[in-house]
Amino acid sequence: RWQHPEHGLVAPDRFIPLAESTGLIQPLTVWVVGEAVRQCAVLHQKGMFLTMAVNVSTINLKDPELPRKIAALLTAQRLHPKWLEIEITESAVMDDTHATVRVLQELDSMGTRLAIDDYGTGYSSLANIKKLPLDDIKIDKSFVLRMSDNRDDETIVRSTIEMGHGLGLRVVAEGVENQATWDRLSVLGCDASQGYFMSRPLPAEKLLQWLVESRWGWAASTAPPE
Repeated sequence: RWQHPEHGLVAPDRFIPLAESTGLIQPLTVWVVGEAVRQCAVLHQKGMFLTMAVNVSTINLKDPELPRKIAALLTAQRLHPKWLEIEITESAVMDDTHATVRVLQELDSMGTRLAIDDYGTGYSSLANIKKLPLDDIKIDKSFVLRMSDNRDDETIVRSTIEMGHGLGLRVVAEGVENQATWDRLSVLGCDASQGYFMSRPLPAEKLLQWLVESRWGWAASTAPPE
């Protein structure tokens, strides 16, 4: 989200396509990753050892210098690569070019985590998923939102969880907005969730408060830093 001084809060679907078509997506992505890494380092200094996830464009994955740029940003903040997760779309998975695969492999060899975002909205095959060094798979919210009332959507969610676990991936559900959905995902064995049920998007300064005060925050976490 972009908090514009004149136009207010601008959603990503409005400005990201423009950035991609004009070439501005390259420096924009570097800036976003840099800010994410910096904020992650601040959280670690406060004893909150959390991973920061950043979406990148398919266009970014065609840049052979992307791993080097990300490595430099991590080094500048003295942050281990394992605390950064790069999220890619299914279209990036389907873009079976040597350049894209090589960039993902380099990011993996650095130690950064990799995830497929919005899974289920594209047409990626198991063959493509298997050959990429992925850590997480995120189920698109369009299935999660309706799973309590739609048997087909729940079947898709359950099947994706089973497939992900079969491939050794952590599965994250997007779009969790109520207790019933949270409870059902727990029964199905989903590893993690995100959505308005836990919190709406927050600026960094309010996130710190949420981590301290919310029942979902850092105080509720039992996972020790590795």
